[in-house]
Amino acid sequence: MLTVLVIDESRSRAGEICAGLALAGYQVAAILAGADNLAQEVERLQPDVILIDSDSPSRDTLEHLATMHRDMPRPVVMFTHEDGQETIRDAVKAGVSAYIVDGLDPKRIKPIVEVARARFEESLALRRELEAMSRKLSDRKLVEQAKGILMKARGLDEDAAYHAMRRLAMERGQTLVKVAGDVIEMAKMLL
Repeated sequence: MLTVLVIDESRSRAGEICAGLALAGYQVAAILAGADNLAQEVERLQPDVILIDSDSPSRDTLEHLATMHRDMPRPVVMFTHEDGQETIRDAVKAGVSAYIVDGLDPKRIKPIVEVARARFEESLALRRELEAMSRKLSDRKLVEQAKGILMKARGLDEDAAYHAMRRLAMERGQTLVKVAGDVIEMAKMLL
């Protein structure tokens, strides 16, 4: 069963949200009055989704969300009355998956949460893909730099320098990137 952490400074509104979540088949992990200890609560409760109902999201709330999103990303649904373009952009940058203006209708909770989860999963997949591509590019630059060092130091052509590193990697049982890093470190020590 999907668990939802509810954040709302209004106890009566939080009660309505919890009723809507229960009708949608979700379980409420906890109700918080604010986002002050958000990271600790997310770590402790491990909710699947975070739902925030606020008249206007404060700068502190968005900062806490951004920290949580960086360290323990979760889909975040925010219901608010604030429709300013800058606030919306800041909320999305902080990790909000669905930003809903003009209140909460309990009948709409399920589709909104499901859309937020789908957007979050897509965003997370893109983020992981970007990190993987960045890592590959960084690794490739490292290998190219090490090849350049070997070409200059030993008078090798590019292909021979690559094969020398590859052979060393196989002999040591290490990755080509690790060997490239070692070559670069050794060159720094010798200069």
